[in-house]
Amino acid sequence: MASGTTYNPKTKDDDKGQHKDHGQNQGRDQGTNQAGKDTLDKAKEMGGQMMDKAKDAASSVSDMASNAVSAVGKKADDLTSTAGSDIRKFGDNLREKAPHEGMLGHASQAVADTIKGSGRYLEEAKLSGMADDVTHIIEKHPVPAMMICLGVGFMLGRMMKD
Repeated sequence: MASGTTYNPKTKDDDKGQHKDHGQNQGRDQGTNQAGKDTLDKAKEMGGQMMDKAKDAASSVSDMASNAVSAVGKKADDLTSTAGSDIRKFGDNLREKAPHEGMLGHASQAVADTIKGSGRYLEEAKLSGMADDVTHIIEKHPVPAMMICLGVGFMLGRMMKD
């Protein structure tokens, strides 16, 4: 006690109390941290399950849309085939009823053959085959295809303006 420090029992007890309190708080903090980790793990697990369900729902919607598009495409092909059949029949009727001799006969027979060929093409190629054919023509001849598109666009614009 000669060193200049005095013994204060109250301060020493307070320090011990603080250490005990700190130890208790630390135990509570560890328990709280563990509960927080458990809650976080459960939330991650639930989030993963929700993501799986969302992926399944998106896949289901995608399948339904794909089936609908396929059904619409098949229906469009069937309608195109039916129209082609009707056009081909019209070409046959025109060939039978049109004159067969002279210049008018040759012209009507050529028109009937062209109509019949167009109907046969529609009947066999259907809409999907026509789209493929147009794609191939555009790939082989891009400049004329673009000029045709510009011309058609110009004419449509003029028609809409009037």
